Amino acid sequence: EGSAGAPRSIYVDDAGHMYVLDQVNGRVVKFGADGKVESNMNIDRLTAQDMAPTKDGGMAVLDRFGGHDVSVYDASGNLTGSLPLVGEGIDDEGDVTGVFVDGNDVYAEVEHARLVKVGDTSGNVAANRDELPGRPSRDGQSFLKAGIIDPEAGRVYVVSNVRPSGEMRFTRELRFGAPTYQLLLLDTDQSGTIYLAAEVQEEGGDGSIVSLQCLDKNNGEPIGSAVLPANTSADETVRDLAVLDEGGVVYAQRTADGITYEKYSCE
Repeated sequence: EGSAGAPRSIYVDDAGHMYVLDQVNGRVVKFGADGKVESNMNIDRLTAQDMAPTKDGGMAVLDRFGGHDVSVYDASGNLTGSLPLVGEGIDDEGDVTGVFVDGNDVYAEVEHARLVKVGDTSGNVAANRDELPGRPSRDGQSFLKAGIIDPEAGRVYVVSNVRPSGEMRFTRELRFGAPTYQLLLLDTDQSGTIYLAAEVQEEGGDGSIVSLQCLDKNNGEPIGSAVLPANTSADETVRDLAVLDEGGVVYAQRTADGITYEKYSCE
């Protein structure tokens, strides 16, 4: 009776493995760099929305409306802990917009802004729910935050804070020159290049496209871009894009025939 649920989230690790959260079938599928399935991790969260692999081969899985928690699994797929979302720093689980693993710590993102520590990758609930000012970058040098200033004008901001001090590195305004509907990606590759993607109105038409922007890590200056086809199906997802360590992104292209995972790079 609601929107169909496509695989909700993807992630690519530093070894080139791609993980797909197939919540309808209660599993996380791991693909090798050759595109072949390597393993299936069964999870007991059929309403999961997002995931983040742990450094020991496990998985942190966000389930806002079923379990109201982040469930933590070890490399064998055993459930090792349930980290409640609601508590200090999070009043409503509906405000949570993603899950992130930083070292041994597990964070829930609140309204695409601050991150609240909810526990660790061993499944222990956080005694102190410390906060980060933004998403930890893949290169370990920054905390990142982005948002839409003026949707109709296509004005967007990106903020980078130095890690670990939190000192402001830059605030950059970007203009897409067309109505901007939503932000789809904010991350870096291993070199620190920032990747920002937004769904914007297609020039001269009523449809939309995905504009991918690559930004200089030091000042946010655009250094490249690419145009991706927009996903227009009603399937509900959380993350359709993942940045690769070596640069470029993997995009979950959803069509009536299914989903393909394609690589794009900024030109």
